[in-house]
Amino acid sequence: MLRVAKRYTLNAVDYVYIVFGSFLAALSFQVFLLPNTIVSGGVSGLSIAANAMFGWSPALFQYALNIPLLILCFALLGKAAGYKTILGSLLIPFFLLFMQDLPGATSDPLLAALFGGGVTGLGIGIVFRAKASTGGTSILVQLMYQFLHVQLGLSTIAVDGLVIMIALLAFDVETVMYSLIALFIVSRTIDLVQLGFHRNKNVLIISDSPEDIRREILHTMERGVTNLGIRGGYGQTDKDMLMVVIQEREFTLLKEVILKADSDAFVVAMPASEVLGRGFSLEKYFPTHETDWTDEEA
Repeated sequence: MLRVAKRYTLNAVDYVYIVFGSFLAALSFQVFLLPNTIVSGGVSGLSIAANAMFGWSPALFQYALNIPLLILCFALLGKAAGYKTILGSLLIPFFLLFMQDLPGATSDPLLAALFGGGVTGLGIGIVFRAKASTGGTSILVQLMYQFLHVQLGLSTIAVDGLVIMIALLAFDVETVMYSLIALFIVSRTIDLVQLGFHRNKNVLIISDSPEDIRREILHTMERGVTNLGIRGGYGQTDKDMLMVVIQEREFTLLKEVILKADSDAFVVAMPASEVLGRGFSLEKYFPTHETDWTDEEA
């Protein structure tokens, strides 16, 4: 296995990400979600319902829930999880205390759901990029996974679903529908921030001239290629299938390269949602000399 150069510890840049991401999430809450009672899940969504039903301050309500949850996080999940959660979970209500007099940006609930979901997802996604968390109900999700062995996706749906059910007690069905739109936008924006704006493709190539195609990809596109041994289903003949991962914008050039080497090649292209490795998104340790490589490492 290749050694990873950077350990997953917080550094100065991570702290900047956490502060900026928390600021964006708080700003979106104050100018989009709260004025239009858009409940996008989590503790922030509960604070909107509590504000509508009892007039409680959203910032103080979030502190009142986040602090006990943080204590549970430290006690049951350990210090490592607690340290990554504490800053994000306390910063959002902290910013809200200074933003509580800001007016709403729009009174249209659909615009509030779209833009509020987008900006909230951007902020939370930036916090996640710093290997941290905004705490809140995500701590409950982790506890359900750790001790009840409930899958993360199912536990997230259960917790956010409970928040939406509580919202039905405070608001009408139409408002909850807008909240579901915002929840979806938040989720998709977080994915976009996590995976990046560069889309990738995993391309499989079956050809009678794999060596020619391999050489063209290596030298023309400067991309790595993997040879996979396969057996044809019709003729029962052994062949090499090539696998190459490229950025989506490079696909047209790849097709030209393949057709140049073999016009009868069979090509299958599939989306690759996340690619970690050399030439993509993760920095790894690479030997300085070609002789340092072994077949097992490559």
